Amino acid sequence: MDSLIPQLGLALAIGLLVGLERGWRERETPDGGRTAGIRTYGIAGLLGGIVAALAVSLNAPSVLIAGFLGFTAVFAWYKARESVHDQNYSVTGVVAALSVFALGALSVVGDHRAAAAAGTALAAVLASRDLLHGLLRRISWIELRSALVLAVMTAIILPLLPSRAIDPWGGFNPQQVWLFTVLTAAISFLGYIAVRAFGTTRGALVSGLAGAVISSTAVTVALARSAKTGANPWPLAGAATLAATVSTIRVTAIVAIVAPSVLGVAGLAILAAIGGFTLCGILFLSRHAISGEGTQLPRNPFELGPLALFAVLFAVVSTVSAAFSVGSSSGMVATSAITGTFDVDVAVLSALRLLGQPATVEAVGHAVLIALTTNALGRLSVAAVAGPVRFWLPLAGATAVAVALGYAAFAMLPHFEWPGPPAVMGSSS
Repeated sequence: MDSLIPQLGLALAIGLLVGLERGWRERETPDGGRTAGIRTYGIAGLLGGIVAALAVSLNAPSVLIAGFLGFTAVFAWYKARESVHDQNYSVTGVVAALSVFALGALSVVGDHRAAAAAGTALAAVLASRDLLHGLLRRISWIELRSALVLAVMTAIILPLLPSRAIDPWGGFNPQQVWLFTVLTAAISFLGYIAVRAFGTTRGALVSGLAGAVISSTAVTVALARSAKTGANPWPLAGAATLAATVSTIRVTAIVAIVAPSVLGVAGLAILAAIGGFTLCGILFLSRHAISGEGTQLPRNPFELGPLALFAVLFAVVSTVSAAFSVGSSSGMVATSAITGTFDVDVAVLSALRLLGQPATVEAVGHAVLIALTTNALGRLSVAAVAGPVRFWLPLAGATAVAVALGYAAFAMLPHFEWPGPPAVMGSSS
């Protein structure tokens, strides 16, 4: 009895919470002009709890089933009359009331914490009607498809993959490879959503910084082409330099999520390089204002083709790195240097994948720094091919400053132990 009282109180609270949102939305309706308000929803939750308690006391689940069906019939009948009068075809109120009754029952016979969380989520979803409807009006089919693909990748494909290494060296774990692929896709998608939220028509700077979340190399090529058409190269070089900053921050975020212990080795060097890129970028931008519409960002947060290529490349690099790292970490560092030239995410994630067995934190930290360095040099190479000297020369100076500051910080400042577990995920033997 003592435990039943707070459970019934929770059932009532869930109904009142949902009823508060429903009643506020229809607050202008005269009394008696609507089927349910704050009181009715509150009573519905309490009724669900009472019926569930009776079912437990009588050891008769049929009581709960009959109560739910009876409540559904009565509420739906009244709601149907209201819909005919108002010419409203929305069924949200009925579904909300049935959910309140069910959550009230769950509060008594199930997990009360799950019931409380679900009731809060229900009220939040109901209150977000305008936001969600506005989002549906603004979202494109490509963006919706990308979100669905990401959901399928995470909820369906990931659990089906084997969670053990299937190669002799312990480098190719399909589930871990796909997890890192999903992580990269999610970061790209979130960056794309940020671009959509803040707009992309503020010139090359905003476009470059936002586009670097997806691909700093692509942004650099676009800016180099703009400089080649006669635009002022200094601010474009500044935008490309700050895009390199964003790319480095993105990689640092991946390291912090997957293996935060590596930041104890490489964190200060990366921070120094970020500072160098940022200062040089600001200096270049101060020489002249950016004009024009800027670069065009990718229309899709991630394409299936490049994403599949990323997964294959990541699997190959992980396997090769593991094979070369048997008995020595120099092979992993060499692989990171080569791969980082054209895809820093693959290089860094492949190195992080080997943390613990066989690679040490120190070796993985070296591999991450090498991958960032070669990626910066690769980005500079495409800038030199696609743009004029006045564009890539300032970018080369900024790259040299960032690399020099990063090396100085790595060589002169002490490494430290990062608090917490050494890695989120390591190899399995």
